[in-house]
Amino acid sequence: MPVQAMAIPYLLAGRDILVQARTGSGKTGAFLLPMLERLNPSRPHCQALVLVPTRELARQVWHEAETLCGEAGLRHVPIYGGVGYGPQVDALRDGAHIVVGTPGRVLDHLLKRTLSFKHLEMVIFDEADRMLSMGFYPDMKEMQRHFPEHRLHSCMFSATFPTFVMRTAREFLQEPEFLTLSRDHVHVTDTEHVYYIVPGMDKDRSLMRIIELENPTSAIIFSNTKSMVHYVSSVLKNFGYDADELSADLSQAERERVLKRVRQGSLRFLVATDVAARGLDIPDLSHVIQYEPPVDIEGYIHRAGRTGRAGASGIAMSLVTELEWFTLNKIAKAYGIEMQERSLPTPSDVEAVVADRVTVLLEAKLRDRDALKGERSQRFVALARQLAENEDESALIAMLLDDYYQQSLHAPLQQPADVPPASAAPRKKLGTRPRRARRSVGRPSRR
Repeated sequence: MPVQAMAIPYLLAGRDILVQARTGSGKTGAFLLPMLERLNPSRPHCQALVLVPTRELARQVWHEAETLCGEAGLRHVPIYGGVGYGPQVDALRDGAHIVVGTPGRVLDHLLKRTLSFKHLEMVIFDEADRMLSMGFYPDMKEMQRHFPEHRLHSCMFSATFPTFVMRTAREFLQEPEFLTLSRDHVHVTDTEHVYYIVPGMDKDRSLMRIIELENPTSAIIFSNTKSMVHYVSSVLKNFGYDADELSADLSQAERERVLKRVRQGSLRFLVATDVAARGLDIPDLSHVIQYEPPVDIEGYIHRAGRTGRAGASGIAMSLVTELEWFTLNKIAKAYGIEMQERSLPTPSDVEAVVADRVTVLLEAKLRDRDALKGERSQRFVALARQLAENEDESALIAMLLDDYYQQSLHAPLQQPADVPPASAAPRKKLGTRPRRARRSVGRPSRR
């Protein structure tokens, strides 16, 4: 696979890299296969850490590690929340060489001292954009305090590299090189173009499911009419999201209020018509969502061009009915844009992602509680167990979880501080051979 053929030499050479690769591209093998060369099975310590955003991905990477690394004598363990600690602690005590886990649960083990990074050599951040959208940045920074003093070989894999991902990379990687599979086009190559085929009468619910799955840090949502802008904005607000609208119907005072929030970067979702959004420059915009295709095909370029700026990457999404798809296809052919169709998320897809996300939030909140609050919580342990075991009463727990999660939608995700522009990082296309590392990173001695 191309991503393996081009990325593996960098990992073997010990070079820190950023790799833009989608799920299913073979990227897991790109970072697991070099571990056969880099890790020493005779040393019963954690030597490689693979951080992933979800429990499901942790299980997938763990199964692939079993296939690729098992016969080499490298032990590995999946570590994620929502399950008991016992089997994970046992595997760590047995000397797992490769730890695959979500940042929150890995941090828990570090704080409990059931995991040590003293002998850590490699750190892989897999699907970094999703990891940050899940709210893991504070846990990642706390975990960084436990990294050893010697230099770590660190690599970051991500489908997209918006500004906040590039900033995070600069906090964890040293002089990384950028590898991408993107091909040169006349449009902005740093913008990923995707579309969903959605039912015409269910487009609003489809938008909610997509937003819940993607969890954008900021987005502008385009509609063609003032009435549709108002409708979409109302749907977002009723669902609990921080949203506002721009259309010709707004008074000057209302428009200035919205524009002030836009300039401050404090508004998460802006719904607008093309005319009302002219001249707007929204900083660090990660997503452009087209609720309807533009009336003029040139409008697509103007809309999509608002993300993927200053060396960062972004996503331009289109929600189209089967009839609207013909318009989108005409746009793609006119500008030579490679558009990727994505399957519309199902309710079960959203349920799984939301479950992972709320588990992250709750476990982080639990870690922050002091001894007194922990003791106070013990009053409700028996009741919580009783409610969980009673199917009729489980609706009470679901209600509390939903209320807590809805509150979290209003809180902005904690992001890395401002750093120099992402464009300062050297960018290379896959295919350029890596420079040799300054230090030897050959096979460790087998003692």
